[in-house]
Amino acid sequence: MPKVGMEPIRKKQLIDATLVVIAEYGFHSATISLISKQAGLSSGIISHYFGGKQGLIEAAMRYLLEKLKLQGSFSSHLERIDTIIESNFSVEQQESSATNTWLNFWALSLHSEGLHRLQRINHKRLESNLTYSFTNLIPREHAKEAALSTAAMIDGFWLRNALEGERQNTKENVTKASNAVKRYVRLVVSQYQ
Repeated sequence: MPKVGMEPIRKKQLIDATLVVIAEYGFHSATISLISKQAGLSSGIISHYFGGKQGLIEAAMRYLLEKLKLQGSFSSHLERIDTIIESNFSVEQQESSATNTWLNFWALSLHSEGLHRLQRINHKRLESNLTYSFTNLIPREHAKEAALSTAAMIDGFWLRNALEGERQNTKENVTKASNAVKRYVRLVVSQYQ
């Protein structure tokens, strides 16, 4: 008989193990056996909770996406945009387990409907959040373009840092990237004040 309340704990263990194994071995070499061994659980539990490796990968991506959601209240729309930028460059999103999973996720989303759907949700959420704040800072007809450009800068700087590897993906470089995007936002906003 399974212990009551263990499901969320075991799911989190498996998601954490998935991120570690993908970081170390890559997606294609991340087997159910390696993941379950890393989690210290039987391999059958992956199928029980997630339906298989694909379901577990999707759950790991939902976990990383959840960390990007805006939380709390903001004193201004500019502060809200800064928080969006900072969440994309957070320590958690820059860890090698997260960056390797994100890189694999983007590549695999081209071939997997479930992952592609998650990628579209992530893209639309980022775009929508930025557009909302820009609409309150600059004329509405320019807000969407500013949001798209800001999102592209976030993705571009994030990708450049991730591809540089751990030796270049330092706190200083991540801060520089985040600050560059923030400067761009302020430049856009200043054009309309």
